[in-house]
Amino acid sequence: MILLEPFRMSKVCLHHIQSGHFHKGLTCFSGCLPKKNSSIFMVPVRAFALCCYASRTFASVGSLDTDEASQKSHVSNSNNFQRSVTSFQNSSDKLDGMKDFERELQELFDEVKMMIMMGNQNDAIDLLQANYEAVKERMNARVRGIEEAATIDIIALGYMAIGDLKFVDSLLDMLNEVVDSLKDDEPLLDSVLVHMGSMYSTLGKFEKSMSAYRRAIGNMENIYGKNSVFLITPILGMAKVLSSIGRTSKAVEFYHRAISLLESSRGAESEDMVIPLFGVGSLLLKEGKPVEAETPFLRIFNIYKKLYGENDGRVGLAMCSLAHVKCAVGDANEAISLYRKALQVITTSNYMALDDSIMEKMRIDLAELLHAVGRGKEGRELLEQCLMITEKYKGKEDPSSATHLINLATSHSRSKNYVEAERLLRTSLEIMGKTVGPDDQSITFPMLHLAVTLYHLKRDEEAEQLALEALHIREKAFGKDTLPVAEALDCLVSIQTRLMKDDEELLEQLKRVLSIQEKEFGPEGGEVMITLKKVVFYLDKLGRKNEIFPLQKRLSALRMKFKQRIQH
Repeated sequence: MILLEPFRMSKVCLHHIQSGHFHKGLTCFSGCLPKKNSSIFMVPVRAFALCCYASRTFASVGSLDTDEASQKSHVSNSNNFQRSVTSFQNSSDKLDGMKDFERELQELFDEVKMMIMMGNQNDAIDLLQANYEAVKERMNARVRGIEEAATIDIIALGYMAIGDLKFVDSLLDMLNEVVDSLKDDEPLLDSVLVHMGSMYSTLGKFEKSMSAYRRAIGNMENIYGKNSVFLITPILGMAKVLSSIGRTSKAVEFYHRAISLLESSRGAESEDMVIPLFGVGSLLLKEGKPVEAETPFLRIFNIYKKLYGENDGRVGLAMCSLAHVKCAVGDANEAISLYRKALQVITTSNYMALDDSIMEKMRIDLAELLHAVGRGKEGRELLEQCLMITEKYKGKEDPSSATHLINLATSHSRSKNYVEAERLLRTSLEIMGKTVGPDDQSITFPMLHLAVTLYHLKRDEEAEQLALEALHIREKAFGKDTLPVAEALDCLVSIQTRLMKDDEELLEQLKRVLSIQEKEFGPEGGEVMITLKKVVFYLDKLGRKNEIFPLQKRLSALRMKFKQRIQH
């Protein structure tokens, strides 16, 4: 029996998942066009989220909401929980004997979902824990059937929605014990397996995820046939896992299978096509095949345009994907045009709020592209817009404001407006100091940026102090032989060179940088060649001719290899 009435337990195991500092959700947008200088425009990381819980129902998989999950991936855990349990409810027509049990599962889900939505996580945990104790008691009595499996599954999904991933892992171990002993024709088993595949994927246990999806697919093929639309959810789940572990060609096969099933059952212009098309396009783009990626993205654009008209926000999102393609093939002007149209369509249709994270990402991507083609003023206007929107909706001291301030500082530095860059960087440091503390490693990014800016302003002593402080923080945070430390050391050497510091000391620091780079990039990395040149320069300056010859020989060989790579 499923326990539905919430109650206070004397002991509740409550796992608090501490949210990471905001810098952990930041990454550099990698421009597709050739550039001389590296970019440090930053946007929040967004993993490709796939709605793959619902098993047999597959209702509106390619709808707008799930496409937003693909492109926006900021759907709440409680929404994922809601989607995940629908498959239990929808199989009841075929299994009259399970109706009461499925109803209880649905009621448990509704209860937990409501508690989470209302912010009553403790009550939700109490209710889930009560059901956990009940099913654990049955397990100890060696009662291990599909009802126990389905109940553990629901409990695990509940804890997944709460964010207690450690306990979810433990529950999945328990669930595996039950599922392994069940026959493939058990009712509800395919639904449980699909949920397991999704949860294991979230936990990063990809082999176990694939095993669950593989069994679910096999079961469904035996029950419904290999051309059933019910197969699409586990097939998409498998494709997502394969792409996560770098098995791109195999992932593309699964996406194409989903596309074929949908084309035959729903039609080539069905909105359900969007998710597998988006998956294929994204993978091809990631693999450096933009020409091939354009076809699926263009299909998405045409599907949305036909269904909703050219001024709908979904069409704007599709334009954004096409802009990425144009950028990747080097057609910067067309990419810029598509980005601008996309932003205009999404804004005028009120499809997203101005402060939506996807809108922000589009502005930053476009700003980066504009800077890359020498249109810095236009790019800076977009970055200023990002800052103004963030300050308006989130406040001037919100951590994301610091990100936009750094981006603006980068833009001004490119234009050699170092005075304004300094002001912006100091403001960002103040905000981050209040948010993450003065010793958090994330603060070293604007700190080193400011050190370089002060170096350009000929304020070398201040620049050195900042670089030293950043170095010490990174050594403590990452270890002394890591790339972030090498970056800080390299910056420090440049500053101390102009301060006429001891050449022997500078040489030792450069050798340390070289050692780290060789370990991380290999002996033939581009960074290694640059640092080798610096080491040779200081050896020559110190008159250590006997050490120069082997390094010069190595440097010549590296130059030859790089020249050959460019020619090919």
